[in-house]
Amino acid sequence: MKNSERIDKMTLTEKARLMSGASIWQTVALPALDIPALFLSDGPTGLRKQNGSGDHLGLNASIPSTCYPTAATIANSWDLELAETLGKYLGDEALEQEIDVILGPGLNTKRSPLCGRNFEYFSEDPYLSGKMAAAYIKGIQANGVAACPKHFAANSQELRRMANNSVVDERALREIYLTGFEIAVKEAKPKSIMTAYNRINGIYANEHHYLLREILKDEWGFDGFVVSDWGGSNDHVEGVKNGSHLEMPGTGNAGALEIVEAVESGILAETILDERIDELLSVTLDIHEQKQTQHVKTTSEQRNAFAQKAAAQSIVLLKNNHETLPLKELEKVAIIGDFAKVSRYQGAGSSLVNPTKVDTIVNAVQEYDLEIAGFAQGYDRKNKMDNGLVMEATAVAMKSDVILLFMGLTEISEVEGLDREHMKLPKNQEVLLHELAKLNKKLVVVLSGGSAIEMPWLEKVDAVIHCYLGGQAGAHGALDVLTGKVNPSGKLNESYPISYSDTPAAYYYPGKEYDAEYRESIFVGYRYYDKVKKSVLFPFGFGLSYTNFSCTDFVVTEQGISCSVENNGKLDGAEVLQLYIGKKDSAIFRPTKELKGFKKIFLKKGERATVTIPFDAYTFRCFNPESNQWEIEAGEYLISVGTSSQDITFETTIMRQGVTLQPFYDKAKLAPYFSGEVNRLSKADFEILYQHEITGSMWNREKDLGMNDTLSQMFYAKSRLARGIYRVLTRIKDKSVEKGEPNLNILFNYNMPFRAMAKMTGGNISQSMVKAILLIVNGHFFKGTNRLLKDFFLNNKVKKRQDLSKLERNLEGGKRK
Repeated sequence: MKNSERIDKMTLTEKARLMSGASIWQTVALPALDIPALFLSDGPTGLRKQNGSGDHLGLNASIPSTCYPTAATIANSWDLELAETLGKYLGDEALEQEIDVILGPGLNTKRSPLCGRNFEYFSEDPYLSGKMAAAYIKGIQANGVAACPKHFAANSQELRRMANNSVVDERALREIYLTGFEIAVKEAKPKSIMTAYNRINGIYANEHHYLLREILKDEWGFDGFVVSDWGGSNDHVEGVKNGSHLEMPGTGNAGALEIVEAVESGILAETILDERIDELLSVTLDIHEQKQTQHVKTTSEQRNAFAQKAAAQSIVLLKNNHETLPLKELEKVAIIGDFAKVSRYQGAGSSLVNPTKVDTIVNAVQEYDLEIAGFAQGYDRKNKMDNGLVMEATAVAMKSDVILLFMGLTEISEVEGLDREHMKLPKNQEVLLHELAKLNKKLVVVLSGGSAIEMPWLEKVDAVIHCYLGGQAGAHGALDVLTGKVNPSGKLNESYPISYSDTPAAYYYPGKEYDAEYRESIFVGYRYYDKVKKSVLFPFGFGLSYTNFSCTDFVVTEQGISCSVENNGKLDGAEVLQLYIGKKDSAIFRPTKELKGFKKIFLKKGERATVTIPFDAYTFRCFNPESNQWEIEAGEYLISVGTSSQDITFETTIMRQGVTLQPFYDKAKLAPYFSGEVNRLSKADFEILYQHEITGSMWNREKDLGMNDTLSQMFYAKSRLARGIYRVLTRIKDKSVEKGEPNLNILFNYNMPFRAMAKMTGGNISQSMVKAILLIVNGHFFKGTNRLLKDFFLNNKVKKRQDLSKLERNLEGGKRK
């Protein structure tokens, strides 16, 4: 062990305390052993270090920080250099605020467009996600600060997110939900990683030995520390035993006492505890040593300028009939839409940033050479119909040559703790659009929002740009693109289906009770649409430009592909070449093609350059669940290069050496998977692939509620009091949704399991007290109340104890060894 000298001097209590936080955001320090504390902070979009007492959901104000575009936005840039630079800016600001660990980036695969946190995640494709995340991590850690990719793994919904069980077959788990993490870990070597709340095939992620030791540690070579999501530690002892190092937030003495008792009783070997401490200390000491050699290098002005650049580079031009965009100099424009006055620039939840400043279109447009016909709000932000606002917008629009309509998903649509109910825009926004379309003016839609939406109105408009969530300088970024100051080069990180019912998981998402069944397996996003030849609104990787590019002179070698790219349009611009690989005659079911490489290149008008995309360790592999390893199937592969998953410029084939796979799938029984027709499978169909019977996925209404049931399940409680609390929670939640103002505290509590009461209250509620509360919930009021009072006083004694170990008291009166 690297730190054996320090560890040998620790008492058992000190060891145990290191495995839990000291507070909401800090780890335990042991000054006598020269072990410093770490300060952890949310930060995928910007830092969220709170003033005063901290809380997980950001209910208390945080220190002003630069709010950058979200991960879903930056992923549209397909620009690894941009992502790494953003990471460096985050790291610099973290040093300034004395933050040691940035909790991000978010790396979960976008299984469904309805996930409430899709704005925090990069892509539906694990290769793109992994490469972008690796770039972020390299940038953050270049400054001596640690990155913490999350949520590991298969965390795809917000409903019951702390208790649901992701039931996923082994190939889908490895190829779709773990590959992004694998790329990030192997290429960027993050110093920490955060586990997900959910269970994976029946085992909580934070105590999943296969996930944390066999894959993360042994296979990928991860040498950082594993931290639970806040309140995500189910069984603290099992977590430590199976590879988790840090339970957050702090649970007072309760978490340490669990470890002490487990060691003393022989449940947890002290050698394993020492191993976890050694791994945690190695990172802790390394972070502090590196930080001492670093210096803050960027100013607030530089950060804001970069945020503007990042926003502009990530905007996607989806439609541009008759070169409506860029806007002409001094063109008379009407600015319509509440988003133009009050920017929609970030999501809501634990990633919420208190920005140093916020641009708005109404203010920023004064800096551009446009004639403004006027501004009108156009619609109510809370989705109420208001004909007066529509009439006012129509009157302003009549005075213009071009209508700029700013619309998109509202705050309540994208929030931690709540999944979207549909893929549509608010109805009142669509009504406004149809009224403006009747004016026969040029109509440009400027969208804000962190995920895909349905666009039944697309034919009514002349141009569309999607800004996603552009951060505090997003308004300037949007205007840079609209006016042609920046040529749009963004490409979609996700497919846009025509309607939600077209999506592969439409009939299985979200898992509403105990299980979330991933019946679609590997057919996520474009892998499904391409396989079944399903028409989409916009394909994965799609994005237009104000200029034109041509690709010629393709060469394929054993090492990769290269070609000549020329900008033969009128403006400077950037193009993204995308490499896809497929295999038609495979012994296993596969997508038609999968992204295996990409390269973004900027060219001045008339410029030509050679682009090379190398093959790598991920290009031809597939996971064989029979041998439990990655293999390359021998034979012929289809090589496709294009500018989206459906806009293919070049195709050829190549032979690869490998293994001859023995059929391990029954093609007759798994016919839907070989055809790709997976969006209406029965549980029985999925069980054939999963190779296990799926039982207990539904709530048992007759059974008492337990530690891992959620507060939302008090609907079925035997206690009238508990059912009353459920109704109050539900009423507050529903009212916040109706108002369009997400109540983060209620959303968190609504989906929280009872056990989390003991994990989120700093030791003020013990697990024994939670069990007493459950007695009351299950109809045993007097028995539960008596036990609750006894456990309350006992817990107060535990909170005050400094010596938690019987063993310590036998060691020279508690002195160090």
